[in-house]
Amino acid sequence: MTQPSHDEQTTAGSEGLREGVEETRQGLGKTLEALAAKTDVKAKAQEKAADMRQQAGVKAGQLKEQATEAAHQVQDKMPDPVKEKAAHATEQARATTARAGRLLQEKAPEPVRQKATQGARAARDNRTLLLAAGVGAALVWLACSRGKG
Repeated sequence: MTQPSHDEQTTAGSEGLREGVEETRQGLGKTLEALAAKTDVKAKAQEKAADMRQQAGVKAGQLKEQATEAAHQVQDKMPDPVKEKAAHATEQARATTARAGRLLQEKAPEPVRQKATQGARAARDNRTLLLAAGVGAALVWLACSRGKG
């Protein structure tokens, strides 16, 4: 049984130390990455904003469905003469809007036309809500006119 020489022991010990240092370095690198991820405020804010946008989209869809249902319920309860008046008023509003649109295209400066286009797009996108508001206004008008007579 021969024992390893002092030089062999030192070399083996040095290799072990180098491996230990390298493992420690890798471990610290992973720890720093994890800490950096936890403190990345911008990324967290972006994630939170994305979650909130998704929740807002879901809520908007629910509200749109509720408004549509409410509009249908109101329409179902309306007497026929009111339905006819509402349809007539809607048709008049469409015709007036078309005339105003043509006039706007002819006479208005470009910035005004752009804003009007944005407003029209918003009205188209929220058609059900506008219809529900119109029906509600018609019912209020009907109730007020019956109360006076």
